Amino acid sequence: MKISTKGRYGLTIMMELAAKFGEGPTSLKSIAEKNQLSEHYLEQLIAPLRNAGLVKSIRGAYGGYILSREPVSITAGDVIRVLEGPISPVDFTVEDDPAKRDLWLRIRDGVANALDSTTLADLISFEEKKQENNYMFYI
Repeated sequence: MKISTKGRYGLTIMMELAAKFGEGPTSLKSIAEKNQLSEHYLEQLIAPLRNAGLVKSIRGAYGGYILSREPVSITAGDVIRVLEGPISPVDFTVEDDPAKRDLWLRIRDGVANALDSTTLADLISFEEKKQENNYMFYI
């Protein structure tokens, strides 16, 4: 399963809104400028997120978007499913071999588990783990 720019940029929007949660609305223009993305494209992505109830729009001169719930209650899976549709590596057919079908189901479940167990709060507070054995090789 490959997540398209729709899912990736949608997650970027949601992470930006999560980082500003409680501080008031954030404009798509500021998100686009900060992440060097097309504001027009982000406008197309925010509509399904709003329709799904993940974000709310605030009108006016200082308007923009806010998360409809706290970042700990919105998962990456919520965002990806809204923008990409169901999570499935392949289309299942009745003719599929049972062994392959089991493999596809395990892959789907593994991806879904990773997405559903990762909240926006987790993503914005992520710190890269340092490698224990940082070897330097000289020639």
